Amino acid sequence: MSSEHEPPASRPDSEPVAGEPGQAGEETLSLSDPKGMRALAHPVRIALLELLGVSGTLTATQASEALGESPANCAFHLRTLAKYGFVKEAGGGRGRERPWTVAQRTIRISAAEQSDPQAALAAEALGQLWLDRWLDRARRVFGTTARVPGWEHATKWARSDVFLTAEEAEQLTQDMMRLVDRYNDRQSDPSLRPAGAIPVECSLFTFPRTEFGDTKASQSQDIS
Repeated sequence: MSSEHEPPASRPDSEPVAGEPGQAGEETLSLSDPKGMRALAHPVRIALLELLGVSGTLTATQASEALGESPANCAFHLRTLAKYGFVKEAGGGRGRERPWTVAQRTIRISAAEQSDPQAALAAEALGQLWLDRWLDRARRVFGTTARVPGWEHATKWARSDVFLTAEEAEQLTQDMMRLVDRYNDRQSDPSLRPAGAIPVECSLFTFPRTEFGDTKASQSQDIS
C-alpha cells in the first residue's frame, strides 16, 4: 500500500506521498473529504491498509491474526474503510468469509491543496499520524542491533546534505522513486517475487535545511 503525504507547505510528487507512487495505470486517491480523512485517522484502519498493501486480500479473521485485534473489530474497521472508498470486497469468499482488498494502492494526502479549511486541518493531522507511524517503525528497527537473519547488511539507513535548487530536489525525488517503481508489479502479482523476497519499506525525505541560515540568501549567493 502506497500513500502520499505532502506537508502543509510542500510536496514531493511521491511524498512520505502518508509515500510512494502506485503502479502504472493505477488511480491515485487524492483525499479531500474531511470525514474520510478523519475516518482513516485511526491506528487500526491504517494498520489494515498497510497489511492489505502487502497481503493483497484478507478476511477480517486473517487480519485479526496478524494485528492481534478481534475479528469483529477488524470487520468493523474494514467496513468503515469501505464506506469511504479505501478498500473494497475482493470476492471469492466462502460461506460468511468476506475477502477485502485496497481500492487504490496510492493515497495522496495534501494539506496545501485543500480549499476547505477543515479539510486542510484534517489532512495535516492525518499526514502527521502516518508520518509518526513511519518514524516509530524506523526507530524500532534501528534502535536495536537485532536484525532479521540474512538481512543484517541489507537493513540500512543513511543521509546526505547536498546543494540543490527546488526544481533539482523535486527531480531527485522523482528519480529515486522511479528506482523503487521497478518492483511495483510484485505487489499485485506474487508470481513475480523471487525466492526470499519479503516486504521492505523504503522511505524518502527531501527538505531544505533552513536552520543553517537564510535560504533565500543562500540561493542568491555567488560562490566562485
